Amino acid sequence: MLYQRSSALFKEAQEVIPGGVNSPVRAFKAVGGVPIFAKSAKGAYIYDEDGNRFIDYINSWGPMLLGHAFPPVVEAVVEKTKKGTSFGMPTALETEIAKQAVSMVPNIDKIRFVNSGTEACMSAIRLARGFAKKDKIIKFAGCYHGHSDSFLIAAGSGAVTFGTPNSPGVTQGTAKDTLLARYNDIENVREIVEANHNEIAAIIVEPVAGNMGCIPPVEGFLEGLRTLCDTNDILLIFDEVMTGFRLAKGGVQELKGINADIVCFGKVVGGGLPVGAFASRNEIMDHLAPLGPVYQAGTLSGNPLAMAAGLAMLNAIDNDKGLMSRLEEKTKYLHNGIADALNKNNVEHTINRIGSMISVHFAAEPVVDFESAAKGNNETFKSFFHGMLNRGIYIAPSAFESWFITDALTYQDLNETIAAVEEVAKEL
Repeated sequence: MLYQRSSALFKEAQEVIPGGVNSPVRAFKAVGGVPIFAKSAKGAYIYDEDGNRFIDYINSWGPMLLGHAFPPVVEAVVEKTKKGTSFGMPTALETEIAKQAVSMVPNIDKIRFVNSGTEACMSAIRLARGFAKKDKIIKFAGCYHGHSDSFLIAAGSGAVTFGTPNSPGVTQGTAKDTLLARYNDIENVREIVEANHNEIAAIIVEPVAGNMGCIPPVEGFLEGLRTLCDTNDILLIFDEVMTGFRLAKGGVQELKGINADIVCFGKVVGGGLPVGAFASRNEIMDHLAPLGPVYQAGTLSGNPLAMAAGLAMLNAIDNDKGLMSRLEEKTKYLHNGIADALNKNNVEHTINRIGSMISVHFAAEPVVDFESAAKGNNETFKSFFHGMLNRGIYIAPSAFESWFITDALTYQDLNETIAAVEEVAKEL
C-alpha cells in the first residue's frame, strides 16, 4: 500500500504539533514507520488520506462497539447540534443518560459525567481520598488510568517501596502516595496493604487489563481485592474505561459478579465523543460538591453533543439482547483462526481473550501481568504489525494494547483477517 499523503501530512503536523500527534501512541514510534492519517470511517472499516481501506481493530481504542458512524449516534448528534453545541447549564439530557447508565450498571446510585477517561479516574481518586480521609493509593504496574500525576508512576525497587515518577513533571511528593503492585498477584497486594496499615484510601485496577495487551484477571484475583478492601477499610475502584458497557451491559462488575466502590467509564459511554464518567453509591457520591466537600468541576462536562451520542449508544446496547454473545462469538472465531495460522507456521505466541477484547502476544509463556507481557518479542510484533497493515488490517501500533472487536465486523472480514495473519506468519 502507498502512504504518500499520510507521510506528507505527518511531516506537516510535526511542525506545529509535538511529535506530529496529539496522543503519543499514534506516532508509530513503537513499530516504526509513518502513522496513517484517517480520512473517514464506516462500520468495520477506516479509510486513510491515500484512499486505502483497512479493517479496523482499534475502533478508536474501544468505543466503536457497534461500528464507525453508527446511524443512531450520528443522527442524535446532528439533531442536537442544530439546537446548540454547548450551554454551560444543566440539560434534561444529562439526567436521561444518567438514569440509563445507573439502570444498566450494578451497585451504583449516582454518576457524574466528565470529558475523558483520564478525568474520570483522576476525579475518582480525589473522591476516594476525600471520603476515606487517607492519602495513599495502590495501582498496578502495566495498568493505565490516564495521564494525571498520580498514575504516571513506575515500580519501585521492592514490593512495598514507594513508586517513582516515570515522567518529568511528576513530583516525588505525588509519587510517594502511589504504591505499585503486580497485576494478578493478590499476595503482593496483601503485602503492600499490611506494610501501609490504615494509610491506603483506594486500590484502583483495570478489572480486565487492556494497556499491556488484553490480560484477564486470574481466578480469585478480583475477589481477593474485594476481600482485602473490605477487611482494611479501603475503597476498590474499577477503571472500566475500556471494559464498561463492552464486556457486559453492566461491565466487569456484572460479568464477574464483583462490586466495586467506585467505577470509572469512558469510551463506549460517549458513543465515540469525548466523554468519561465516574459512579458510586449515594454514600460516596454525596461527598462531591455541591453536596459535599470534594471539589470536581468541568465547564464542558455533560456537553449536549456528547450526551446525545452516549445516550444513543447506551440505548442501542441495552435494547440488543444478543449483542454481547455475538461479539464474543466473533472474537472466539478470530482467536481460533489466528491461533491456527500462527501454529501452522510455528510462530511462538500466546493469545489472551475475554468478551470482545483480544490480543496476540509473541511470547511462549502465559501473559498474566506487565512483566510477562514485556517478555514478548517486540521485533516479531513490529513485523507482524506492518505485514497486517500492508494487507489492509489495522491493529494497534503497540504490542501493549488490546484489539477491540466491533459488531459491524462480518465473518468475511474475520476470514480476510485470518488469511492475512497466515500470509504474514510465513514471513515472521
